[in-house]
Amino acid sequence: MTQRFWAQVEYDGTDLAGFQLQAQERTVQGEIERALQEVTGVETRVIGAGRTDSGVHARGQVIAFNAEWRHEMADLHRALNAVLAADVAIVQVGIAPEGFHPRFDAVSRTYRYTLSTQPWRSPLNRRTAWHVPYQLDIDRMAQASRCLIGTHDFSTFGRPPQGDNPVRTVSQAEWATVAEWMTFDITANAFLYHMVRSLAGSLVQVGAGSFRRPSSRRCYWLEIPAW
Repeated sequence: MTQRFWAQVEYDGTDLAGFQLQAQERTVQGEIERALQEVTGVETRVIGAGRTDSGVHARGQVIAFNAEWRHEMADLHRALNAVLAADVAIVQVGIAPEGFHPRFDAVSRTYRYTLSTQPWRSPLNRRTAWHVPYQLDIDRMAQASRCLIGTHDFSTFGRPPQGDNPVRTVSQAEWATVAEWMTFDITANAFLYHMVRSLAGSLVQVGAGSFRRPSSRRCYWLEIPAW
């Protein structure tokens, strides 16, 4: 019997062209669908909670798929991770509630943008942090971030992935600093394409007084299952 499954996915997006399936590029959706076909023997479509841009990493993006599986859930979990590429992994998998849709049932989405402010660049951190080797005024950045809270038209910072509605509701926009690291956490009901990257760059401009274009490879997606 075909059942609806949910899964939490983690991936290093450096060598992936985002989440959504593309004909000529490696994507998260493409890698998971390939693994599902290898494990179940059936071509299976994966639905994601959202579309991440090229180079974006994830710790907990939620997906759903329909499949026939007559073995233990732990066996499905192990089998998928055994055939997935090294930069994609299934963290959790289970039977989804009836009618579950990862996009429409998501309560919120959270991104983290990480900056390294040490004077020299770090080859070890180049895939996970934007190197900003100059002084930033985090108090000014935090003050500007508070202006993002609420429901606003964010068309200045991106474009809608579907339709033409640029209005989003932001519930969290906070900066934190530990030693030479700064993080920007932002939570909203949904995001526009490139919205987090553009906001991070604008807020760094506030803190530094001059604009530096951020890299697309420094965001983390954190998605919470909504049931």
